[in-house]
Order: sequence, then C-alpha cells, then structure tokens
Amino acid sequence: MVLFFVVVMGIGFVFSQVYNDPFILYVFVFVSIVMNIGSYWFSDKIVLSMYRAVAVNREDNPDLWNVAENLSITAGLPMPRLYIIPDPQPNAFATGRNKEHAAMAVTSGLLGILNKTELEGVIAHELSHIGNRDMLLSTVVVMLVGFVTLISDFFLRSRVFHLGGGGNDRGGNARGVIMLVGVVLAILSPIIAMLIQFAISRKREFLADASGALLTRYPVGLANALEKIGSDHSHLQHAHNATAHLFISSPFKGKEGASWLARLFMTHPPLNERIRILRGMKV
Repeated sequence: MVLFFVVVMGIGFVFSQVYNDPFILYVFVFVSIVMNIGSYWFSDKIVLSMYRAVAVNREDNPDLWNVAENLSITAGLPMPRLYIIPDPQPNAFATGRNKEHAAMAVTSGLLGILNKTELEGVIAHELSHIGNRDMLLSTVVVMLVGFVTLISDFFLRSRVFHLGGGGNDRGGNARGVIMLVGVVLAILSPIIAMLIQFAISRKREFLADASGALLTRYPVGLANALEKIGSDHSHLQHAHNATAHLFISSPFKGKEGASWLARLFMTHPPLNERIRILRGMKV
C-alpha cells in the first residue's frame, strides 16, 4: 500500500513539473484519498450489482445458510449477508468494508456441483478473506490501480507536449527530459500498479486457503472443490478485470499460463499449486 501511494505521488510530482504547476501534486493526493474513502463505503454495493447478485435468506437456500452460519460461529465472525449470482460458472467471492458489513456471493453453478464438505471449504475460504481483512485491501488496491491508469491515460492524451517551449536551450532541454520521463512513467505506471495488485491478490489467496483449511480442519474439502472449479470451463457473465481478483478462482477460464511472465499477470495462484499445498497440509 505504501508502494502504491509512492507511485501515485511520483506520477503527481512528474506531472506537476511538466505542467509547471505544483498544485497538481496536491490534487493527485486528494483525489486518491477521496477515491479510497468512496470505495470503502460503497464497494460492496457496486460489486454485487455488477454481477446481478440476489440476496438470499435461510428459507431460500437452507443448506448454504446453515453452512455459512455454522462456520461464522466457528470463526468468531458475524454472519455475512449471502447472495447468489445466477451464473453457471462455479465461483464465489466476499466483499464489504469490514467483518460487520461483509457480504458473500456464490454462483448458482457452484451450488450445483459441490457436496457439503466442498461447499464448507469454499465458504471457509471466503470467511477467511473476511477475517483477514482482505476485502478492504483488495478494494483500496482496485481503486488505486484505476486511479493510476486514469491519470496516465489523461497524461498521454493531453496536448501538453505541444505547448510551451521557449526559454533558453538549457531550460528547454530540462523540460524535454521531464516530459520524456513523464511519458515513460505514464506508460509504465499502470503496468507496475497492476503487477502490485496481482502480487497482493495471489498472496492473499494462499493465506485464505490456509486459514480456511484450519477453520474446517479438513483441507481436502477445499482441494476437491478447487479441482471441480478448475475442471469447469464455462464463462462467467459480466466478468471484469477490475474485480477478477475477488473470486476464489479466476473467472477468465483458459487464460492462465505457466511461464514466469504469464504468472506475473495472474490474479490467482495456479489451481494445481493450491491443490497440492492443501493436500499436503496436516491439521
């Protein structure tokens, strides 16, 4: 998170030099803070509406409700709001600003293929995200990545490079160097921001797997669930790159790669690696 703010402030500093206006740096910092506050309060509603999630209660799906309620009690967490996403791809995610205002959504496809122990593994994984406060971290990261991408795109599209000039050769050369640095930073900063986002997401998935296995005391249940999720090749409707890291498995099936370069841009660790670790756990 510190690195993200350093990136944002670095971009703001370069842009302020290019435009010769120190106020731009203050605007960058202010907007990033406002975006973080907005995402903190409204992220769950935005994400749930994006995937057309439908709220459910005990009467609507008693099996899902009982599993979530029992595991919440075991984990010492408040019962999250439950939602079902009408989609054939088996997947799930948790969202919300804190454990008192958490929500958990599972797809209809997930409920259709998992048995009780496998469903417990998935729910325990998502509850671990809630207990580990991953939802807040993920939301702030998404907003910062979006902010960095937005301002970089604005910089590249602006006509500032056609303005100014003038002054002596030394001053012109210095301004040219600053503009060149600005272009390079505008191109690279969204890539750097996304790499940070993906690295954070992968680490938190490993942690949620381990925490969920400790919660159920049966890591094989989650391992079996991940195997079923990985063997399904249906596509998630309304899947979006900005929210892909929230899911227990990448919603973009078939786009995972094995090379080190492909893994840098993966939002999730490889499923076979997660399954191997879970099957080797002793709890």
